[in-house]
Amino acid sequence: MDLRQGALLHQSPSCPQPISSVAAERVRRSTASRRLLCQASNQDPLLLRVARGEEAERTPVWLMRQAGRYMAAFREYSDRLPFRERSENAEIATELSLQPWRAFRPDGVIMFSDILTPLPAMGIEFDVVPKRGPIIPEPVRSMQQVRDLQPLEDPDASLPFIRQILGNLRQEVGNQSTVLGFVGAPWTLAAYAIQGQSDRHCQHAKGMMLKNPAVLHALLEHLADGIADYACHQAACGAQRVIQAGLSGDL
Repeated sequence: MDLRQGALLHQSPSCPQPISSVAAERVRRSTASRRLLCQASNQDPLLLRVARGEEAERTPVWLMRQAGRYMAAFREYSDRLPFRERSENAEIATELSLQPWRAFRPDGVIMFSDILTPLPAMGIEFDVVPKRGPIIPEPVRSMQQVRDLQPLEDPDASLPFIRQILGNLRQEVGNQSTVLGFVGAPWTLAAYAIQGQSDRHCQHAKGMMLKNPAVLHALLEHLADGIADYACHQAACGAQRVIQAGLSGDL
């Protein structure tokens, strides 16, 4: 018996082909799969490919505040509508998200929203007051207030506009740019919730760290759970990358 014949005869009863042939077929399929994955990857938008660690032809560019008052088209909305009416209306938020995309073609199109957007769904109301910024009328400063907060169990029910905005952006942009969602970091949301407004000194938050750490830990845990659910929800709704924005990391 020559070696070639011996190799062909060494096979398993459950496998109709010789092992050598099966191995060759697996290699062929694996190579074909890698080729298809490579082709699909090259068709993905630049920022998404770079975020995965792939080499790219250039550095992707997008701006954190792409949609803003520097654009006359943006001011047509901001001058007459409060922030939440713009960010929680899917049609308007989609339009504001796309304005910079149409003007500059950045590599990322970020959803027009705010890091505080999920807070009302968790029981923390807020508003954005012109020239003052976000205001939380009832700051969270006691354990009972933390216990009264709600989990973010059904974002589609409490934040229905998110799915619509991200779906609209994916449909509009296609594979020409990466659709970005974002969430606030637990520390940042906690600082807002405790202070009741934007405050770079964060005296109430710092005081809670020293005097009531159990309350702070409970609040951070609740917010972290909600943020994780919110980030997953954005990904499920069409965000190709979700950014976590932390503005109070110095705490």
